[in-house]
Amino acid sequence: MPPLEVLGSAWRIDWAALAMICTFAVLYGMGVRTAARKGHRWPLWRTVAFYVLGLGSMAVLTCGFTGVYSAELRWAFTLKVSLLLFVVPLLMGLGRPITLARAALPQAGIERLNRVLRHRVVRFFGNSLAAPLLGLALFSTFLTPAFHTLRADPLAETLLTLGIPLLGLLMALPIIEEADFQRSSTYITLEFVFVFIELLADAVPGILLRLNGQVLDGVMALQSVPGWFPDPLRDQQLAGDALWFICEVVDLPLIILMFVRFARSDKREARGFDQLTDEQLDELNRQHLRGR
Repeated sequence: MPPLEVLGSAWRIDWAALAMICTFAVLYGMGVRTAARKGHRWPLWRTVAFYVLGLGSMAVLTCGFTGVYSAELRWAFTLKVSLLLFVVPLLMGLGRPITLARAALPQAGIERLNRVLRHRVVRFFGNSLAAPLLGLALFSTFLTPAFHTLRADPLAETLLTLGIPLLGLLMALPIIEEADFQRSSTYITLEFVFVFIELLADAVPGILLRLNGQVLDGVMALQSVPGWFPDPLRDQQLAGDALWFICEVVDLPLIILMFVRFARSDKREARGFDQLTDEQLDELNRQHLRGR
């Protein structure tokens, strides 16, 4: 493991990440200011969560130690990618960017935003039944020689830096911003079943990286590396440990959020039934009996 002085002093500017961070920061700040002008007092803690926890963690991952050594160290690259996909979007989601956009945009802008959110591509990536498979597909490439290409190729690094957080936001916001993506309680129950299955599937790439006795990407040695660098096989094992741990731990808040989402959906459906008249309830019962 690296010395503490290396962890604290390893910094570089990742221009792609910096551009994305600045863009998100400016758009969010404009949203807060516009919402305030329209009479919406945006909670300070959500702003702090978005900037400090969300954008701050993204800056540390891309410009700090994991960004500096991601090309040479498998475990640093794995830590960076997995946290950018699973953790950073959740932290940014605490700032409720979609809710803020609704508060700041004019009516025409809200309608355009709604059309984007209802688009089949957005809904596909935000589907809890499909999103875990995307993560599994991405991390399965770590079991192939493509693992080295993803780490070492500058173009691949830029594409991952830009694409991974966006993919994570598409996966996380449908759960965090529950009001924008309402589901029935039956649908959420199916999501529960799938998520528990996915708990096992997520662990597979990490387990294979950890237990495999050979270096899967074929890169056996690097020239002029510091003395604290692990050997290639140990580096791969550490990457497997990190991936296995993060994938399993991040599923816990996901399940908690789905419990909250299920409770809200159940209350919403119960309120809908309470508003029905006796005649309407009788008609629903007759339709149900005829469908048996």
